[in-house]
Amino acid sequence: MLTGEIRNQVDQIWNAFWSGGVSNPLSVIEQITYL
Repeated sequence: MLTGEIRNQVDQIWNAFWSGGVSNPLSVIEQITYL
């Protein structure tokens, strides 16, 4: 399980992608792998 801090960071990244217009979860994961 993810700890609270890590979960919070993942949620912040997810929200950044979502607000940027990337709503497909597979696209988000693909973009994260490019980092």
